[in-house]
Amino acid sequence: MVSSTPREVFIQGITSQGRTFRPSDWAERLAGVMSSFRPGGATPGSHLSYSPWCVPTVIGGVKCVVVNSQLREHEPMAWDFVMNFAKDNDLQVGEACLIPEERKG
Repeated sequence: MVSSTPREVFIQGITSQGRTFRPSDWAERLAGVMSSFRPGGATPGSHLSYSPWCVPTVIGGVKCVVVNSQLREHEPMAWDFVMNFAKDNDLQVGEACLIPEERKG
């Protein structure tokens, strides 16, 4: 059964005017800032990897940050920071659920 509640928010590196957002490494920077917000909290060395709640990726040639809704439940201020980043920079935001690609043999 498929849930009707989106589990993830996609912040796309495209403004509402259709322009590519700069700098080109914005997604990695945003996810890096959010690296300490993770299940179980920050641990020594956790800043060296992305949080599973905020992951940079490329979808259809567009840089994105996938933000899991669990971030909102566990760290509301961090959620607000990410959503305000998108709003302040006029980035397109969509709710969805990322389905992992099937690995080929």
